[in-house]
Amino acid sequence: MMKKLPDLEAWAIFAKVAETGSFAKAAAEFSLSQASVSKAISRLETRMKTVLLHRTSRQMSLTESGYAALERAARILENGEAVEEEVAEQSSSLRGPIRVTAPMSFGIARLAPMLPDFMATHPDVTLDVQFNDELLDLVANRFDLGVRISGMEDSSLLARRLCNVRVLLVGAPAYFERFGRPKHPRDLVNHRVLQYTYARGGMSWRFRHETHGEFTQAVPAYLQSNNAEALEPTLRAGLGLALQPEFLAWQGLQSGVIETVMDDWQVEPISLHIVTPPGRNRPARVQALINYLAERLTSESWAQALPQVEKHQL
Repeated sequence: MMKKLPDLEAWAIFAKVAETGSFAKAAAEFSLSQASVSKAISRLETRMKTVLLHRTSRQMSLTESGYAALERAARILENGEAVEEEVAEQSSSLRGPIRVTAPMSFGIARLAPMLPDFMATHPDVTLDVQFNDELLDLVANRFDLGVRISGMEDSSLLARRLCNVRVLLVGAPAYFERFGRPKHPRDLVNHRVLQYTYARGGMSWRFRHETHGEFTQAVPAYLQSNNAEALEPTLRAGLGLALQPEFLAWQGLQSGVIETVMDDWQVEPISLHIVTPPGRNRPARVQALINYLAERLTSESWAQALPQVEKHQL
């Protein structure tokens, strides 16, 4: 007995009805009549010999069979949309929206200056970039990709680790002239510390020495801020010390307005990742931005290269 071709269109319509919770909304999104949507669901139910949706004049709900079919039906819809979008983009220039989230300080100082070149190359791509130091939910907020400076060990997101970023203890020459240079982490209790609220370890700074091992020191906050870049004016004015990522400290170190201190005590570097939602097909425009940012970011002067085996595609 020959198998019938699966009714892929009807399964896609079923997935959209389940997503929107409404025949009318599904019909509107697909530019179909409500009758066409209703007939598609009826075709499936007749073919499957089971009811997929409970329908009343006021509401609609999935049956157990409907729930069982929903995940695969949603995948049919997602894959169908993705292949059409991919082919359309490949046959013409990249076009469409991309939503991006990135940390505030890093995003403004390093990411934003990279956007004009990409936009000039792909004028039909529109960008919606949200800068926030809190880790926003990519799926709930419908972001296509995010830049993260943190560990990703427990994350369900798909992550591409680009590079490491050193974290340096820095201060202005005027500060050291007035307060002296700490030589050991325990000396920090007598210094004016500028603290980034979301720093790993919080108010306890952990250092590692090649011969003396690890040492963790609780530090008093002379100034605390939820934005690391906001510490820079006070730091450069010679009023405190701060642990700053090298991408923020780089220009100040090159010009001499700030200096590193306690160089024999190292802070564990942070990792820079590009992340995307799990299980989502990426349009060509999103993949193009990922590749562009990866190339630009890993070539920055402050980026610490990863071992070759750690470099992989997302």
